[in-house]
Amino acid sequence: MKILVIKLSSLGDLFCALPVVHNLKVALNAQIDWVTQDEYVELVKCFTPVDRVIPFHRKAFFSGLLAFIQDLRTFEYDYIVDLQGLLKSAVVARLARGKWRIGPSFSREGACLFYDAEAGKRNKNRHAVEESLDVVRFLKREVIEPEFPTKFPAVKLEGKRPRVAILPGSRWQTKTWPTGRFAQVAKRLADEKNVSIFLLGGSADIEICKQIHGAIGGNTVNMAGKTSLPEMGGILKQMDLVISNDSGPAHMAAAARTPVLVMFGPTDPARTGPYGVGHRVIKTMLPCQPCFSRACRYDSVKCMDELTVDTVCAAALDMLKSRK
Repeated sequence: MKILVIKLSSLGDLFCALPVVHNLKVALNAQIDWVTQDEYVELVKCFTPVDRVIPFHRKAFFSGLLAFIQDLRTFEYDYIVDLQGLLKSAVVARLARGKWRIGPSFSREGACLFYDAEAGKRNKNRHAVEESLDVVRFLKREVIEPEFPTKFPAVKLEGKRPRVAILPGSRWQTKTWPTGRFAQVAKRLADEKNVSIFLLGGSADIEICKQIHGAIGGNTVNMAGKTSLPEMGGILKQMDLVISNDSGPAHMAAAARTPVLVMFGPTDPARTGPYGVGHRVIKTMLPCQPCFSRACRYDSVKCMDELTVDTVCAAALDMLKSRK
């Protein structure tokens, strides 16, 4: 049996889709091919249930369309499973050769017109991992406990344990805890517990991490913008704790079974919090939460500003204590 999975982006969503792919692999003993955006190809190759990764070149879609279609149609699939639910992913599903095209219950932009069926009833009051598992139930297979099978490359690290990774970046300004507070937390952990601090992020996070590194110095390793996504996974796997905004790397750390402490503001941890045991979420309880907005109605992002350094430090120290 051959199954084509379509999940183009984003980083966190790829990890939320991994348990359903693992379920399909186990239940149907299938070859799993995965279509994803080209910037995530090397990462998805680290997902052990995946046999082949097909790059979707969104920035050069039309110039590379013929080659993409040829790659997409290498096999005829028994099931084509779109886990994105957008028009562009549904078009990819229609371009592929297959017997059944299954879309998610949360599809939009008219994507449902391209499917033979949608899996389950729309229900946004649950975690994205549980939502994606509707496909397994639709195919009348037993859902097994969600797992995130990955194989990240080994990365040699300096610095003694405990090791704490700080991920201060986010794609939304409203999801970003103030940079100075990350620095205060890192410095306090380094001073009180003599932890090794690792600053991680992509190219967009270089300046933030530079500021934090300058503020705390000491036993701090700044790796922002210096690693690939697979390498970041290999680093996160070796951490004792990860402190992060609601971001894709937080899900990567959770998949690597590293405890994650996440500050939440405009988004809902019940839907997109780190999945599994041993993780913690810190959030305020304002009446406007969750607003799911990239722009705040207030002069400052109150839901993030009201999260204090003392609260985050206390949670981090408790998590490190239980890690021993």
